[in-house]
Amino acid sequence: MKLLKLNLIAVLLICTHIVAKPNPPEGFQLLFNGKDLQGWYGNNPHETIKAEDREQSLKDQQLVFGEHWSVVGNQLVNDGHGPYATTEKDYGDIELLLEYKTVALADSGIYLRGTPQVQIWDTTEAGGKWKLNAQMGSGGLFNNPADSPGKNPLVHADKPFGEWNAMRIKQVGDRTWVWLNGALVVDGAIMHAYFDKSKPLPTKGPIHLQTHGGEIRWRNLFIREIGAEEARRTLANSEGSTNQ
Repeated sequence: MKLLKLNLIAVLLICTHIVAKPNPPEGFQLLFNGKDLQGWYGNNPHETIKAEDREQSLKDQQLVFGEHWSVVGNQLVNDGHGPYATTEKDYGDIELLLEYKTVALADSGIYLRGTPQVQIWDTTEAGGKWKLNAQMGSGGLFNNPADSPGKNPLVHADKPFGEWNAMRIKQVGDRTWVWLNGALVVDGAIMHAYFDKSKPLPTKGPIHLQTHGGEIRWRNLFIREIGAEEARRTLANSEGSTNQ
């Protein structure tokens, strides 16, 4: 009987591991391994860029990175504070898949090429940000200039708090496409540079998962790097778009 119990425990542990292991679609790679923070470090670029000593700022941020980011099951969890989770690798043209779940009053986003951002936030009136057009939904390019295409999402596609949201992002050149829960919310809009607005969007940079204001959980983060020929075709097909 004791041996049988031990065997059952072993089977349950194996099944739990299998369920928890992220399974990327064909052509995609794991961006988050579902086990630990390997491949990620802490960096709030808004702080780092202002620091007199950039290297010291990054070192200081690593000291608290693990206090605010953790891995629970197959989820990457942030408590709403601390530096942003930042990929060690820089990326250019990509397709990114991920799921997130957040809470009331939380505010987050996804930085592409180190640039803010694909917006995630509390879209309810109680969230207090309707003056910033939060009622229009998540997924927009929040830091684009006012009234520019892509700044506000085309439709509100957020799920209620407590449910997982699925996001797909395609970044090719300076153009961005975003789907939230299957709905197209940004259609090939130009993402504008933020930290130096006199320059074009960088050709490469890290992905940041922003944190500020409330817990957010991430899972099933998969990425596919887009080659030059596919990028050329994508941009050729986007010519003439109303999102110029």
